[in-house]
Amino acid sequence: MSETAPCSGLTPLGVGAEAPDFTLRDQNNEWVTLSEFRGEKAVLVVFYPFAFTGICTGELGQISANLDTFATDGLQVVSISIDSSYAHKIFAQRDGLDFPLLSDFWPHGAVAQSFGVFNADVGVANRGTFLIDKAGTIRFSEVKQIGVGRDPQRWLDAVAELGAPAL
Repeated sequence: MSETAPCSGLTPLGVGAEAPDFTLRDQNNEWVTLSEFRGEKAVLVVFYPFAFTGICTGELGQISANLDTFATDGLQVVSISIDSSYAHKIFAQRDGLDFPLLSDFWPHGAVAQSFGVFNADVGVANRGTFLIDKAGTIRFSEVKQIGVGRDPQRWLDAVAELGAPAL
């Protein structure tokens, strides 16, 4: 399942592509590496433009409200924006976000660029969501423009479609 929106000349990664590896700092200034989950867990990667904004707060709040589904023995959720890990710390504390908020601060937006969701006109990530299976293959890809919210139920449906044995 794939839905895309233009991203300033970049082509978002689609279903079947191998997810590019990355290592970023979370809100606790700890390193998180995508490939560390390989063979162990599927990973839902949620790119968002900015911390503390309405749509982003709502989407990440939905993840938090359904954390027992998004963070399981077979699934890890991570969110990524260009905000610093220090901004993410305050955002996580303020909104009770108890999952990794990763900083794509420097090199500026490099991970968003590798996934094809960096919006160079604004300097932030568009709203990209990628479900990556245990083998590192993208199984769900969705990209929306900055001002267009996503329905987290679609993510839950994609996780369910992937199924427990495939996770």
